Amino acid sequence: MVVQAQEGRLITSSVRVLVATAVPAERDAVARSFTTGDVIAAGVGPALAAAATATALTRAPYDLVVSAGIAGGFQPDAPVGSLVVADEITVADLGAETADGFLPVTELGFGTVTHRPPNSLVRELVRATGARAGAVLTVSTVTGTAERAAGLRHRHPTALAEAMEGFGVAEAAALHGVPVLEIRAVSNPVGPRDRAAWRIGDALAALTEGFGKLAPVLESWKEHDL
Repeated sequence: MVVQAQEGRLITSSVRVLVATAVPAERDAVARSFTTGDVIAAGVGPALAAAATATALTRAPYDLVVSAGIAGGFQPDAPVGSLVVADEITVADLGAETADGFLPVTELGFGTVTHRPPNSLVRELVRATGARAGAVLTVSTVTGTAERAAGLRHRHPTALAEAMEGFGVAEAAALHGVPVLEIRAVSNPVGPRDRAAWRIGDALAALTEGFGKLAPVLESWKEHDL
C-alpha cells in the first residue's frame, strides 16, 4: 500500500503500478509526480521495452503496467504539448509489404497487432487530465516523411500518436495477465523531421503534470474494475 500527498490531502493506493519509459529523462519526468508505483527506463524500441518489462514482471506482482513517454503527434488532432491516452496500442509495421500495400501480421495468419487498455480507466484518465484518447502506434522506425505519416493515418484513422515502445510493453503485460495503459506527451508532429520544432521540455512537463493526477484515478478504477 502506498500513500501519496496531493493538494493537501492523503491518497491511499493499493494498486501496484509498473511504469516503463524508454529513457531516463522520461523516467524522471514521471517520477517527479508519481510516487505510487515503480518507474523504469526500459530502453528504446519494442524489443528492449518488452524484455525489460517482462523481466520486471517476473520480479514482483503488479496490477497495472503503463507505457509512458514522449511521442510524435498526428496533426492537428494531437498538438505539440498535449497528452494522449491510448484506447488501443497498435504495432503499425509488423507484417509484410506487398504489391498491393502493407499487410499486418494478423492477415498473414498469426500474431496480434493490437492491445486494448481497460475502457473505464482510459475514460477516467481523460476526464482527470484533459488528455485526448485514441490509438497510439508503435513503430520500429520513426516516421520522417509526410507520405508515410499520411499512409499510417490512412491505415489507422483513429491514431493520435506514434512512439516506439508501447506494443512491446503491452505484449509483456499480456503474457503476464496484467492490464496495460499507454500515456504519451506530444513533443513533435509526425512527419518530416524538424528538430528545431521539437518541444521536448514542454512534453516532459506535460507528462509530469499528467502523472500527478493518476493516483486517485487508479484507486477509483481498482474499486470498480479489479
